[in-house]
Amino acid sequence: MVVKPEWLRVKAPQWPRVGGVKGILRDLNLNTVCEEASCPNIGECFNAGTATFLIMGPACTRACPYCDIDFEKKPQSLDITEPERLAKAVKRLKLNHVVITSVNRDDLADGGASQFARCISEIRTVSPQTTIEVLVPDLCGNWQALEIILQAKPEVINHNTETVKRLYRRVRPQGDYDRTMELLKRSRELAPEIYTKSGIMVGIGETEAEVQVVMEDLRAVDCDILTVGQYLQPSPKHLPVDSFIKPEQFDKWKEMGNSMGFLQVVASPLTRSSYHAEQVKELMANYPLAKNEQ
Repeated sequence: MVVKPEWLRVKAPQWPRVGGVKGILRDLNLNTVCEEASCPNIGECFNAGTATFLIMGPACTRACPYCDIDFEKKPQSLDITEPERLAKAVKRLKLNHVVITSVNRDDLADGGASQFARCISEIRTVSPQTTIEVLVPDLCGNWQALEIILQAKPEVINHNTETVKRLYRRVRPQGDYDRTMELLKRSRELAPEIYTKSGIMVGIGETEAEVQVVMEDLRAVDCDILTVGQYLQPSPKHLPVDSFIKPEQFDKWKEMGNSMGFLQVVASPLTRSSYHAEQVKELMANYPLAKNEQ
């Protein structure tokens, strides 16, 4: 067993504030990926009054060996009240920026795209000043479904690459590396005013050269924002950690990403795809896209 290094130790969360956020989530019967995926940053984010909402869950139709979200339960029919409840939570938590993600819903014709769009619309109604990021599944390559999400005009569309191409069959067996790149490429082409974002995990057996190739591939489809973080094994039954990457290497990847032309690179051992996602507001001020220039 690989021993977790000192730099991956996180501070104990301040439970009064965490409990307050959890209370609102339970009151409105909402799920967060922070809890469902056992995120190591839950204390910091909940203490700051932020959360990444998990819609259409918590049961997932895929069984990725790195992920702690439940895939053994049967997905339920969509709850038409979920978008309204989510919007109420955003307002009660007074969020300036919100991240909405979902389990994979391959059982739905549009992969859940319409539910994403409804959530965006409801948030716009009750909290128009809140910026919105959606972290979407690959929708099984249904590009009409992707358009439904883009037409709802989130500020950021995120789809994680997760790992290098060589490891896809092992890490993301129901996913497809080229399909991921195609989704990001089409997002930029269909909605150039929306920031595109992707993230990868490291420490699964990839090489430094392979990580560089992923970064180059993402820039080739004009991806704006990159996150790089250490993979942590949620339980003994999940994919094991191959190695713990030192913080200095993350600094190198951040420098490399900046030199490649990413507008923003967040890279550290504890980085996750929605970690410090609110920094997009700074990005919007410094690097406005078409929508912000109008």
